[in-house]
Amino acid sequence: MEVNSESQWEEIEKAGREKRRELVLQGVNIDQKIQESGGLNPRIYSLTLLNYLEISQCPSLREIHQGIERLVHLQSLILCRNKLSQIPIAVGQLKALKVLDVSVNELQALPDEVSQLCELNTLNVSCNKIAALPGGLSKCVKLSTINVSKNEISRFPDDLYSEDLDLLSTIVASENCIEELSGEIHNLVALKNLDLSNNKLTDIPPELAECSKLKEINFKGNKLKDKRLEKMVNGCQTKSILDYLRAGGRGKGKGKKQDSGEKEEGREKDRKKKNDKRQKNKKEDEGVDDLNRMVVRVLHISESPTAVMVKVTAAVKDVRPYIVCCTVKGMNLKAGNSLKRFLTAQIKLHDEICEKRTAATIATHDLSLIKGPLLYDARPPKTLQIVPLGRKETKASDLVRQLQLEAEEQRKQKKRQNVSGLHKYLHLLDGKENFPCLVDAEDHIISFPPITNSDKTKMRKSTSELFVEVTSPTSLQICKDAMDALIVKMAELNKFTFDHKEETLSDGETEPTNCERASEPTANENASPELIMQQVRIEDADGNLKVVYPSKTDLDVDMSNLTVVR
Repeated sequence: MEVNSESQWEEIEKAGREKRRELVLQGVNIDQKIQESGGLNPRIYSLTLLNYLEISQCPSLREIHQGIERLVHLQSLILCRNKLSQIPIAVGQLKALKVLDVSVNELQALPDEVSQLCELNTLNVSCNKIAALPGGLSKCVKLSTINVSKNEISRFPDDLYSEDLDLLSTIVASENCIEELSGEIHNLVALKNLDLSNNKLTDIPPELAECSKLKEINFKGNKLKDKRLEKMVNGCQTKSILDYLRAGGRGKGKGKKQDSGEKEEGREKDRKKKNDKRQKNKKEDEGVDDLNRMVVRVLHISESPTAVMVKVTAAVKDVRPYIVCCTVKGMNLKAGNSLKRFLTAQIKLHDEICEKRTAATIATHDLSLIKGPLLYDARPPKTLQIVPLGRKETKASDLVRQLQLEAEEQRKQKKRQNVSGLHKYLHLLDGKENFPCLVDAEDHIISFPPITNSDKTKMRKSTSELFVEVTSPTSLQICKDAMDALIVKMAELNKFTFDHKEETLSDGETEPTNCERASEPTANENASPELIMQQVRIEDADGNLKVVYPSKTDLDVDMSNLTVVR
């Protein structure tokens, strides 16, 4: 039963008075209030302006009232690390909801009404006791990521393989009881990341190899009938496994029932149609004027003895374990508003593919100001010393404290809980004893993800070579996807700058106010808009290769006017 104890819930009252759009309730103090009140204060369900609501780390929270249906503007509902035993069916009324996170609770099922969330793009129900997913998920046509790991699921519902889910790129379902993966998996044309490790699979359908965008799969911990395939999934790269499946496995699928001639003939026709379509598109692509073509040239590590190398310590494993890097040459940042456009594009990527830095964080540096080799480490906040962008040198602990004070001042001035700038990322450090950092050869911190870079290596108009890093707490593939998107955007921006012949400005000059219009066309210093990328090798502390970017499977983009030369 929920008790009305207004005086104890100043956070809710304040959010109501100040008409805030965001409310975060978490931790020991909130949990104590829930315990004393017998539940959440019902006043929370009258905050109809909210678009972000988080109630987390409250073991005393066991239910959410049906009144949640009144929060019709909610776009993100985060209810993780509580003791919820059920989600009310009223959640189906939250038609604007894009993110639903109910991970680390005690849920045994999800209501079927979840399928009514037509704007939903991220669903996280990991670490519960769910035995089956609800039907109708194919109605959530904007679904991009689903995480159902660490539950008791034995099979996926049939409509999770629906062609309607053409944006579904990530499925994480590790540590369940899944016994079969349907061959209909090939319908998920956008699938890039599939994790079915530690389940009860005995076969992997060969149709999986038809998922053309698939870049990362994990089937470790499954006892497969094909022992050679089992050995491969425990040690080989995704490409090798898909090639094996594409070839039909050992003995062309020995131990499996062969497709009938009629079915195989149908597949052959489908393949022919797809091939004809590709050939048609190829001819159309070849008709694109060469002047409109963007070129990205990739240099292998072996082609440059001075290539940057990054070592990763074991300390980052429980903090922010994934990182990819590369260097880029040929980006013209001197002309007009080119630097401003580049930084604006980076911010947009942070909001979109990086999911407001929760999935990944991008950092760009002036390579000439970096001394390698680099070390990716995690250090205590009181010993992590950095010169943040636009600020004086400080300890990470002091920086976070200062940002928290500034955030509170912002909230008072704007009369809303959501804040801007670096302040809106502070919650990503909650519960972290050590903070991640990228360190140069002289032990200078050049990056403190997901918060800030060092002012010492910041981008300037005079920057001619960039060092780019992407880090993530969740997935290596997300790092690569974000980096792919950034490189493509850089190529587009560089082509735009080259075509518009904007006036070249120095770091000290005032930039034009209209970034789309050049005031005095002049000859561009760059003879062409071509970008040159240099691979960066990431190693563990023992010198073993972890990842190199871009690899042969990276930057596999379907763009008619972009050519990647390897």
